[in-house]
Amino acid sequence: MEATRILMEEHRVIERVVSSLDRAARRLDAGEPIEAGFFVDAADFIKGFADGCHHKKEESVLFPAMERAGVSRQGGPLAVMLAEHEEGRRLTRAMRAAAEELATGRPEWKTGVVQNALGYVALLRQHIAKENGVLFPMANRVIAPEVQGGLAEAFDRIEHEEIGVGMHEKYLAMAERLERQAGR
Repeated sequence: MEATRILMEEHRVIERVVSSLDRAARRLDAGEPIEAGFFVDAADFIKGFADGCHHKKEESVLFPAMERAGVSRQGGPLAVMLAEHEEGRRLTRAMRAAAEELATGRPEWKTGVVQNALGYVALLRQHIAKENGVLFPMANRVIAPEVQGGLAEAFDRIEHEEIGVGMHEKYLAMAERLERQAGR
């Protein structure tokens, strides 16, 4: 299905940032110089792209289509995905707050940056594996073919009307910059 293919392509971009975040957090933990701004920028990417674009498509388009096809939002895979989205938001907020404190010259906040960054990395790696391996194949099976085409169109509307034209390019450039800063 086109909609799940789009989401899987977005996963690849998110995974690039997750890998960069993993490298940067481990380097910071080892005492290497990593600017606190890296983690603020990573939080901006997560909030804008992973959550504001990707999760928005899932939560406002794909998941409701799956519900209409008989998949319950209460319990089961949709409930798990929604709970993990919330946990990712919590970890991102905590990482950003700790990074902002670290940037003011308070080194005691390094632990908070590292723990929340690595928590987000672990969460997202298993979350993406579940979506790619379980949720998206399920969506492809349960959503009627005549409905599937409309999902990709709804994704386009979200991108153009709510997120803004050209934002994918902005976030791709951010992913590349974060990769360079973390040291591919």
